[in-house]
Amino acid sequence: MLEAVDRGMPRAEVAKTFGISLPSIKRWLKRRRETGEVDAKAPPGPPAVKGTMLGEWLPAHLRSNPDLTLGEHCEAFVEDSGVKVSEATMSRAISHLPGGWPLKKRAR
Repeated sequence: MLEAVDRGMPRAEVAKTFGISLPSIKRWLKRRRETGEVDAKAPPGPPAVKGTMLGEWLPAHLRSNPDLTLGEHCEAFVEDSGVKVSEATMSRAISHLPGGWPLKKRAR
């Protein structure tokens, strides 16, 4: 996209062609001028701790406890790590694991 600006294409045309705003083009050109890069910045704030912990803990836990509900997985995680997670967080963590783990939401 910035290459088009460098080749002389008008910024308005670049914005329309690539579906971006003129202020974005201006911001990226400024960032490139000041830093030499236009890569995305890291998100603000501290790194996510729960996601890393869940990613390390879940595979072995799921292999040994495949029939637990999301709530039961959350309780087990609290017992093992001392960190509380919601069922939504647990569900996302399980869905991001390779292997297609089924999500059991209710006890039978």
